[in-house]
This record gives sequence, structure tokens and C-alpha cells, in this order.
Amino acid sequence: MMMYKTKLWSYRDLPLRWAELGTVYRYEKAGTLHGLMRVRGFTQDDAHHFVAQDKMEEELVWILNFCIHILKSFGFTNYEIFLSTRPEKAIGEPKDWERAEKGLEEALKKAELPFEVDEGGGAFYGPKIDIKIKDALNRSWQCSTIQFDFSLPERFDLHYIDAGGKQRRPYIIHRALLGSIERFFGVLIEHYAGNFPLWLSPVQVKILPVTDSYNDYGQEIMDKLLDQNIRVELDMRSEKIGAKIRDAEMLKIPYMFVVGGKEAEAKTVSVRKHTVGDLGTKSLDEIVASLKTEIENKGLE
Repeated sequence: MMMYKTKLWSYRDLPLRWAELGTVYRYEKAGTLHGLMRVRGFTQDDAHHFVAQDKMEEELVWILNFCIHILKSFGFTNYEIFLSTRPEKAIGEPKDWERAEKGLEEALKKAELPFEVDEGGGAFYGPKIDIKIKDALNRSWQCSTIQFDFSLPERFDLHYIDAGGKQRRPYIIHRALLGSIERFFGVLIEHYAGNFPLWLSPVQVKILPVTDSYNDYGQEIMDKLLDQNIRVELDMRSEKIGAKIRDAEMLKIPYMFVVGGKEAEAKTVSVRKHTVGDLGTKSLDEIVASLKTEIENKGLE
């Protein structure tokens, strides 16, 4: 709010979209603490949109589409969505509340997202959309929020100059895409049971030399993958190849490159995919191009 007040803004400058990572502390009771899902200290991916009054509806559509895009990118496609309306004790003009609630409702309809209305469930300072994502076990987790705020523009006496040269109060919309980053990490781990898609996996490729004789070729492949920003490890243990494959499968590494005499001579790799198995022998350029495409598309259809 103080950053906004450092200058006088025109309607042409809006919307302003400012984001921050804010640390939050809550003295949760010991019995309610639950792994990463409910903690006493967490980090919010908070953002604040300063919006001209006549652009409020289209900004809501932009925010909602952005939010759904992020959730889909992480593989979440099943949600419970709630539109929370004006409580009995509220600040701000009723007409502003009505317009904000209608804008939130229209944004949800344009996105063709089913939702439920939580009558009177809004904060005292504005209505909101809550998105609860469902994990692989069909459990709901509160993460994303889109929240109007009629309090701060008044308290900080914020203005912008509209097209007619008059001072107007901006609308402020707070939004958190992930909510608590710690909770989102926990939900991701539970959702995928550690079997992350390629773009999210901490180790994307494991190189498995058949014997120690091919460690040098494995190192050569590793260097090329690192040059392409692919996260890779080289298993140089003096173990049988079957044991190396089993261990990589247990660690849920998305791809394994098995290299032996034929591969070293032809400058190829034998590709295995986690839970799928053998994908055949491929040139390094071919498989790197395929991996980069899968990473860029985040494995989404």
C-alpha cells in the first residue's frame, strides 16, 4: 500500500500486479499440527492487484484463468470451488459488494467452472473465491484464494485518476495461487506419492552403465544432459545392471539411460521409463529433444 502511495497513478497504469512471498506465523494447537499441511510458520505466495473500477470484471477473469493454469500445470484438475459472499458485519458500500460478488460469479461462469455459494462466508472486508484442490486420494485441500479488499483502499486513502480526470478508489484484489507453499509441497508429494512428472522430478534421468568400463561414456552423456539443464545422476556403483534398474525404479526416477558396449560404440542410449519399461535404443540428440519437449509441456496433454 505504501509503495502504491509513492506516486499518483493514472487509469492507464492499472492494473498493477505486485507479488511477494510473506512469512506467516499462527499459534496452531499441538493436536492440529499435521506434517507440511498445517504448521505454525509458513510462506504465502501473496499478490495484490490494484485495479481500475471499470476493469474489475476482466481482471477477475485474468486472475482466475491464471490460477487454473497453474493448478493444471501441477496436474490438479479436480477442484471444489466456493464463492463466499457478504457477512452480516462488513465494511464497504453494499453496491461495491454486489458488483464484486457478481464479478466473481461471472468470472467463474466464463471459465465454465462449477461452484457453490457460501452465503455470508466472505471476510468482513470483501467477498472471495476459495479453490480446494483434490489429491489422488480425493481429499480436499484449501490452497488458492482470490479475495476482494474494500478496507485497505479506504484506510490508506488510495486513488487513481480516471479517464475523465477524476479521483477514484482502486479496487484491490489479493490472490494466492498456491496458498501456503509448504502445504502445496505436501499436497504435491501426497498426490503423486513421490512419482513426480518429469518436469517436477528432482532427478529427471539416471544413467546406468552396464559395467565400470562404460562409466566414462556415462559421464560424457551426463555432461551433455547438464548442458541442456536436465537434472541427471550417474550410477557408478559396481552393481549388476538389474540392481541399478531396480534401485532407480524404487526411487521413481522418470527415465533411465542404460549404456553398454553397443551404446558406447554407436553413441546411443537404451532408454527405460519408470513403470513403463524399455523404450528401445535412441540417439542422444533424439531423446534429449523428446525430454525437453516433455519438460516444456509439463507432461500435459
